[in-house]
Amino acid sequence: MTSPTYSPILIIHILGGFVAVLAGFTALFTRKGARLHRRSGDVFVISMLIMAGGGAIAALAKSQTFNVFAGVFTLYLVSTAFLAVRRKAGETGRADYAFLLIALAAGITMLAIGANHAAAKGGKAGTPYFIAATIAILCSAGDIRMLIRHGLSGAPRMLRHVWRMCFALFVASGSFFLGTASDPVFRKAGLRAKLFTHAIRQTHLPEVPVYILLILTIFWIYRVKFTDAY
Repeated sequence: MTSPTYSPILIIHILGGFVAVLAGFTALFTRKGARLHRRSGDVFVISMLIMAGGGAIAALAKSQTFNVFAGVFTLYLVSTAFLAVRRKAGETGRADYAFLLIALAAGITMLAIGANHAAAKGGKAGTPYFIAATIAILCSAGDIRMLIRHGLSGAPRMLRHVWRMCFALFVASGSFFLGTASDPVFRKAGLRAKLFTHAIRQTHLPEVPVYILLILTIFWIYRVKFTDAY
């Protein structure tokens, strides 16, 4: 039995995702605004861009439309979350308009593909595409609202940063720990089976970090939106 051959783009994709998960959880558990939080956040952004870009390229080579969307949309989430805190309060730039167009294009494309799948294979076949389209269009609506207001400040600015970063981390964590369909190159390489054997998966331990992330996401969204902390 021959061992699988890993392409350079696959190796880059996996390493980027591994580093992103470590850096992302470090940022979640460290004091917000502290040096370690900022540095781990920077590492998270860079590694997520590498992971998502590599995944999108790999999916494009295999004509996997949904996974190309997943990679591009993750790039969008991380980039806009980063810009939310990197810029001054009440400030926007040309990049914000570019990312708005990316979100709109992704949402409309997913909507069209979903309608085509629903017509050809039945209503349920288009459901994943409709869900993806809804998320992308809602994000673009948030971008439009921000641009109309000429930027965000205070709690809304932090909320934009928090939920988009956490959503992106959820994508990386889900791919790594659960081996979801959104990461075909990870699954096809058989790496999930090597990292988490059947016995380990039966304990549901790989699911724990994902549940922790969901709880922390809800906590930070509530703290930012409904308290005076930010």
